[in-house]
Amino acid sequence: MVKMVDDLDDFKKQMKNAGDKVVVVDFTATWCSPCKMIAPIFEELAEKYTNMVFLKVDMDEAEDVGEEYNVTSMPTFIFIKNTKELERFCGANGDKLKAKVEEFSKQ
Repeated sequence: MVKMVDDLDDFKKQMKNAGDKVVVVDFTATWCSPCKMIAPIFEELAEKYTNMVFLKVDMDEAEDVGEEYNVTSMPTFIFIKNTKELERFCGANGDKLKAKVEEFSKQ
């Protein structure tokens, strides 16, 4: 299941609740066409990899989270574990997203 993030406080709470699970964060916007194209893949991965936490940050609604992580383009995907950034990439590359989720699901 993908959880929407309301603001930076909510994001920090979600990160704390994740414990030692890998968190995949999708920085998106409602007006972003590539974001809309990759959204179903992100949802599908969230259903498949229940050992990970999937968060979605709407940059227009939770801009403070994007600022905290210096996100400048969308979609941006950031993989985090125990508040430490493991990796990030930009762009609606479904194959890359699937490969990275698969890779980090083993941690």
